[in-house]
Amino acid sequence: MPEIREITSSAIFRRIGTHSHIRGLGLDEKGKAKPVGDGLVGQLEAREAAGIVVKLIREGKIAGRGILFVGPPGTGKTALAIAIARELGEDTPFVALSGSEVYSSELSKTEVLMQALRRAIGVRIRERRLVYEGAVKELKVRRIRHPLNPYVLVPRESRLKLATKDDELTISVGEDITTQLLQLGVKRGDLIWIDAETGRVHRVGRVKGVEKARYYDIEATRYVEIPSGPVKKEKEIVHVLTLHDLDLMYTAQRAAFTVLLGFGVEKEISSEVRKEVDKQVKKWIEEKRAEIVPGVLFIDDTHMLDIESFSFLSRAMESDLAPIIILATNRGIARIRGTDVESPHGIPLDLLDRLLIIPTKPYKPEEIREIIKIRADEEEIVLTDEALEELVKIGNETSLRYAVSLMEPARVLADSEGRDAVTVHDVRRAKGLFIDISQSVKYLREFEDKFLRM
Repeated sequence: MPEIREITSSAIFRRIGTHSHIRGLGLDEKGKAKPVGDGLVGQLEAREAAGIVVKLIREGKIAGRGILFVGPPGTGKTALAIAIARELGEDTPFVALSGSEVYSSELSKTEVLMQALRRAIGVRIRERRLVYEGAVKELKVRRIRHPLNPYVLVPRESRLKLATKDDELTISVGEDITTQLLQLGVKRGDLIWIDAETGRVHRVGRVKGVEKARYYDIEATRYVEIPSGPVKKEKEIVHVLTLHDLDLMYTAQRAAFTVLLGFGVEKEISSEVRKEVDKQVKKWIEEKRAEIVPGVLFIDDTHMLDIESFSFLSRAMESDLAPIIILATNRGIARIRGTDVESPHGIPLDLLDRLLIIPTKPYKPEEIREIIKIRADEEEIVLTDEALEELVKIGNETSLRYAVSLMEPARVLADSEGRDAVTVHDVRRAKGLFIDISQSVKYLREFEDKFLRM
């Protein structure tokens, strides 16, 4: 039990991902795609088709089928898969996998795919727990000298004053909870709740109007209403685990018992464990304590899979507990790996029959312009109009990915010369330092005799 005693009486690291700007599919109420919406640009037909897929998923009418995005490189196939997951809700598990990742030296192909499938299926569990919930009005941390290094102070315990609209309570918490409070950056004015049984701390957001709390015009934390009722109360806790998380929990329990008996620990999860997990989940569902959250398994470079993997996926689509499987490839007619048979996209025809195929098309210059503007805003890069047009020209002549990848080097070059905005000079200089594919091929041909051969 965590130690909780009731007492009566800035630098932020931020990593910007390639698709961090995507919020959804950008459709209107009638399912029509906006030219620019939710971070997506163009691909109107593909986005409207993806919107229909989302409706089918919500209605539970896509069982036994999957989705296949086909199109040239850099046409937004991964972006559309992420957008589908965002449309389904923030709790929707999204697992991205490359076709080459299934070939592991430690796990079989089917085990890698099975783990990916079960990571893409969530279980929303509801339970009532005793918690301490309220806005932080006071936080005092007591530190002691580290037992191994007397020059370092470590947190020992803390004193918290939590308040709601109707109640106020001061509690003293132990070292574990104090460490969590410091790691989460909890400060006066934050709304938190602490699980009285496990000691886990949850930071919900900020509450306005707390005395002596500091507020800023621009804050990343969302603002919430202060709760009513007592600070110490029973609360319905909702958390989402994946089937793979539950598999690992059951496996860990069995592994501890196996080690005691002197047996080795298996790296793959046995089918017996998964059957037990499925049985337990179904029991929770019958008791109204849990519900299934179907997620998205996105497999890029699908042509890298072999005939055995394709056979496994065909069977997986028919399972009762199966996520939405979305495949993507940029191949045309290609050989099915593991056979001498050629097929569209390198995928067996019997699996293609099970897929709803959505094509993506190359972007037009005006669409490239909007995408570059969105990425510049996301990465907080200021572009002059001339620099923007130069990047659009590069993206149209080479590739969108290459144009986007030049923005950060161009920003560094602008910073080195003391300018806040990226100019066309910076873009051209970055282009000269970092060549594109066509320039790389030209370079190889020019110095072909200098390179080593196998």
